[in-house]
Amino acid sequence: MQALEDKYWDQLEALAQNIQASPTLATYLEEEEEEFYNQLRQEFEGRLSELHHQVAAEAPLQLAAFEKAILDPSFEGLYLPRVLGYSVLRGEINDNHRYVRPNDHFKEVLLAICRSPHFEMLRKRIGQTISVGFAMSSDIWITNLLGQIENKRIRYFLQQLNSDRYREDKERADLYRRYSNQFRNELYFSADFPSSLGEMKANFSALRQFLLKRFQTGTENSSLKQQIVGFLDNKDFHNTEEYLEMLAVYGNYMDLDPAERLNFATHFERERRNFPEFDIRYLRFLANLYQTSGINMSNDERMSNAIDKTWKDKISDYYRIADKIHSLGYVHPDAIEAVQDFYLNHQGLSVESECLRLLVLNYFAKLISGLSEREYADYFELTKYFSIYMKIFSNQQFNQSVEKLSLTYVGKLLHRFTDKRAKDYQDVKKFVSTQFVDLGFLKDKEVVEMFKTRRKKRKTEE
Repeated sequence: MQALEDKYWDQLEALAQNIQASPTLATYLEEEEEEFYNQLRQEFEGRLSELHHQVAAEAPLQLAAFEKAILDPSFEGLYLPRVLGYSVLRGEINDNHRYVRPNDHFKEVLLAICRSPHFEMLRKRIGQTISVGFAMSSDIWITNLLGQIENKRIRYFLQQLNSDRYREDKERADLYRRYSNQFRNELYFSADFPSSLGEMKANFSALRQFLLKRFQTGTENSSLKQQIVGFLDNKDFHNTEEYLEMLAVYGNYMDLDPAERLNFATHFERERRNFPEFDIRYLRFLANLYQTSGINMSNDERMSNAIDKTWKDKISDYYRIADKIHSLGYVHPDAIEAVQDFYLNHQGLSVESECLRLLVLNYFAKLISGLSEREYADYFELTKYFSIYMKIFSNQQFNQSVEKLSLTYVGKLLHRFTDKRAKDYQDVKKFVSTQFVDLGFLKDKEVVEMFKTRRKKRKTEE
């Protein structure tokens, strides 16, 4: 955890003093009515939220220190329900939606709330959050937590939120998805950079998650450069999978000045020549980034400009073809011919071929997602390139991905154009009836089903 800078401490202390001097707080302490606590919330929680968001944007590694600071009683429990939500979602989870390690920050915030004199006011805003946190925690962890709650009534409240329903993986996954959607536009991730090999091995997955979340949002991340460079300069981390992934993340997502780029290239080329199967490992991670985090032309340009493409390996092969696609456009005949030549000279199941398919697929996805319903003629034109690349790649997963993109867009068209006699509807129907069958997206019977008129059920007479 990185210590909170003085400029944030000063603002927090000023807020705490304002809260304590507030007439609203005095009225609430005298009357003990919920309406006065809600007035206190309206007066100060917005300001706490603004400061939290400022720290998240400018100094995300200090978020945990900020949140620990407002556990102080002088803040009267304000903003803690929101902080509790951040702590639950910040914990690293596995594929089964269980915490990889005990979420101590969640416990610390929850205990502060349970011990707050304002618990009765806060409990109405934390039920769902606690259910999510408990669902992803172990029974032993929950038992130990409950053992620290002396108040029987509060302990019973917590026990009721530990539902057996969420022992099922699907139920737990659905709960997490619904809950996390409420925070999808929030910046709340934080992490610690390791200083030793043991720390790096134990905590790197959480650090990777933090970095990728930051880069996905497109926020300002220059404050992270010093920490990342310190990681890359640590010789104890060299020749490890984690070091390779940090190189990949840094090189793909960070804008570097000439000196920084040279320093990055020095590390990259050293590992490239010394770490066994570096090219395969790197491209495998790149493929994962294409699928989960999004890579665009600027990412590829950063990497292509930084690496030595005269070195003969799969990385050079891949970035040369990627450069051609980005510069010419994937619809250009020369780019299509280059892709075909590349694919003929590389095995279809190789990692460099997978990256190439994902690159083209990302172009398709980006274009389709940007089309309005009125621009369906552009989509019709695009499908001829679907056919070309599907023939070149001859890959079932690629075909299925293109099919999913297409069906999603056609679904939007049918939702928009509901008059079956109108030209727009008939254009879509005619196109789907021929092209989707030719592309193998739908069978004739499925096309008929898609455009079949649904009879409305008659209301039964009473």
